[in-house]
Amino acid sequence: MAVEQGLADDYTQDGTVDLKGNPVRRSKRGGWKACSFIIVYEVFERMAFYGISSNLVIYLTVRLQQGIVTASNNVTNWVGVVWMTPVLGAYIADAYLGRFWTFMAASVVYLMGMSFLTMAVSIPSLKPPLCPQPTVGHCDKPSALQLGFYFGALYILAVGTGGTKPNISTIGADQFDDFHPKEKHQKISFFNWWMFGIFFGGFFANIILVYIQENIGWTLGYALPTAGLAISIAIFIAGTPFYRHKVPAGSPFTRMVKVFIAAIKKRKLPLPKEAKELYELDLEEYTKKKKFRMEATPTLSFLNKASIQTGSTDLWRLCTVTEVEETKQMIRMIPILIATIIPSIMLAQSNTLFIKQGTTLDRKIGKFSIPPASLNAFITISLLISIVIYDRIFVKMMRKFTKNPRGITLLQRMGTGIVVHAVIMFVSALVERRRLAAAREHGVVESGGQVPLSIFILMPQFILMGIADAFVEVTKIEFFYDQAPESMKSIGASYSSTSIGIGNFLSSVLLKTVSNITSRNGRKGWILNNLNESHLDYYYGLFTVLNCLNFIFFLVVSKYYVYKAELSDSIKLLTQELEEKTPSNESNNSH
Repeated sequence: MAVEQGLADDYTQDGTVDLKGNPVRRSKRGGWKACSFIIVYEVFERMAFYGISSNLVIYLTVRLQQGIVTASNNVTNWVGVVWMTPVLGAYIADAYLGRFWTFMAASVVYLMGMSFLTMAVSIPSLKPPLCPQPTVGHCDKPSALQLGFYFGALYILAVGTGGTKPNISTIGADQFDDFHPKEKHQKISFFNWWMFGIFFGGFFANIILVYIQENIGWTLGYALPTAGLAISIAIFIAGTPFYRHKVPAGSPFTRMVKVFIAAIKKRKLPLPKEAKELYELDLEEYTKKKKFRMEATPTLSFLNKASIQTGSTDLWRLCTVTEVEETKQMIRMIPILIATIIPSIMLAQSNTLFIKQGTTLDRKIGKFSIPPASLNAFITISLLISIVIYDRIFVKMMRKFTKNPRGITLLQRMGTGIVVHAVIMFVSALVERRRLAAAREHGVVESGGQVPLSIFILMPQFILMGIADAFVEVTKIEFFYDQAPESMKSIGASYSSTSIGIGNFLSSVLLKTVSNITSRNGRKGWILNNLNESHLDYYYGLFTVLNCLNFIFFLVVSKYYVYKAELSDSIKLLTQELEEKTPSNESNNSH
């Protein structure tokens, strides 16, 4: 009897199955054994992705002979697509194929894009000839075929990441059973190791691969990331016998659309005086399906009409109160999402204009020449150090005053990061004024020659960007995941990537608009191909003002934001840990 009970306890309780749909045992599948393959995959995959993206603006300006505005916009448009396609990838996984098969299909597309990119920089007929003095207008322009093949490969890669990015992290989280206390706690550790894999892969790409691309050759510099991606996919496939899988349960997007349509169809009906008259399933139904029921709220009351009972059971005319409240919660987060777009625009500068500034400065340390894109490594280092200091020192210190397990609220942390972004742009403007003054002093304004200042004068803006990321980017992921309803975590996670995608698209719009407006009536304009004649200091000043205005907007929307009443698993665990420690501390003190 005890053996049968032990065997029953060994089966997962969260509905995970193997690829054939059979229930799985926790001793055979999932846990850290499965996640070790996923974390190693992430190290190699991020190395491959950042091996292309970190130095993309240099390839576009030096080898494809594009101007700074055009190249920067091509980078931000591509990055925007990279961060927007995961919404589609998550939808396909949730509604149709499941996470594993969506990931596998997307990996083939991803590897195809990387292989085509390597061909584009290697095969003579697909790449423009070398230019001894890569100044725009003095070299042979790439042909339509060469441009088409290169950008076609880039966007094939972007489509591939749309299927891999949203699913690989959730596949990892699926390896831990939320209904098993030990595994639920281990899931938090998994995300820590997951972030470490991202940082390590990105750091390697920014230091090693970027150097190879600029000093040895683009062929090897692209072939290594492609090989890294192939290795990462092979590692993931090797772990297949150990993975747990969740069956597709339908897309949350569909449920949200149903709520809007049902509310519109019943827009002329009056709401009942008592919320209990609205349509809702019995609590037992939710308990049986291991889901959460939500109570009706008065905010966004128009949507409550979706739950008015008219005798119809049509799924597009009648929604449960829980479905309505889930939709409301996703809508409430939209103002916060909007407030994170400006920081995403700032983040886009670190892959474009910041790097192009570096090309104008003295990059030598002895005989060694520093690739400008390698400065992105300081963002990674600064981010890691900031997270450690924040978690180990600041949070513990603040808990004593706030009694909040997180130290300060998620929105307070995010607001701090928005202020840091304003500081970054103010510092960047001052550094750029110093660079332009040095260009004038040494007579290299018109020639566009090297300014005799060390590239390390740019370090403050890269280091501050890492600190800002620790407050905004990391918190943004946690906030949207934590505040999303339990059944809509995938949409919550997509809010974070959507913010980055929109930010990159708007960066392109701003750069083009400012460039056009400031060059009217025969004026030189703020952003020229010759940065020594440009006025990036004015452009960064504009960003400083935008960040200040965005902070005011953030203060307003955060003041009226009501945190979700139901706490997430992670915060429950943190609170539990604090409560467990308190009695032991008191008993120790009594002795």
